[in-house]
Amino acid sequence: MTSLRWPVVLFDFDGTLADTIPLIVASYRHTLTAVLGEEAPEHEVRSWIGRPLQPVLEERYPGRGAELTEAYRAWNLANHDDLIRTVDGVPALLDDLHAAGARTGVVSSKKAETVHLGLRAVGLADRIDVLAGQEATPHHKPHPAPLLHAAQQLGAAPQDCVYVGDATVDVEAALAAGMGALAVTWGAGLRAALEAAGPVATVDDVAALRAELFAAARA
Repeated sequence: MTSLRWPVVLFDFDGTLADTIPLIVASYRHTLTAVLGEEAPEHEVRSWIGRPLQPVLEERYPGRGAELTEAYRAWNLANHDDLIRTVDGVPALLDDLHAAGARTGVVSSKKAETVHLGLRAVGLADRIDVLAGQEATPHHKPHPAPLLHAAQQLGAAPQDCVYVGDATVDVEAALAAGMGALAVTWGAGLRAALEAAGPVATVDDVAALRAELFAAARA
């Protein structure tokens, strides 16, 4: 017999609920080449994932953030549905979480409209109870505000929630919010860095994630 370990399960979107990493990396590469005529190493590009787009670009390329963001979004949206992929096992996991009585949410540093596009593209739009996008709070991961906002929308206490993500900022935000943290390795983050951030567990596939979310019932 199994039971839910946490009654509320919040997820990052990119690299966690959907395989968007190739789309994001390609979008950054196109943007930097088209606008600046230069490239950035893939490990650096991947380290930007999980943070709001324009602040990242402005920090890296001062004075060019708005221009680069506009170019990125145009290319990303034009190629979105062709490059986004479903993570095997995720739709069934969400169905089983709901069947067990869990409530689910997405907390993302992307604009909510863009996350909605992604959820629809991978067939998850009807499987999520709440979405906190970039506009939901003035602070962003690793700050706990977006996660706490999502929990509040569901009327849940932080200790009743777990946040699942693929980046160190996801783990850091969860811990700062007083929530459980689970890290997945099929996204942008590296296992060693994820483990060093201190999650409850770091998992390599959806089967292992399922095992963490559904704990064996104790007598």
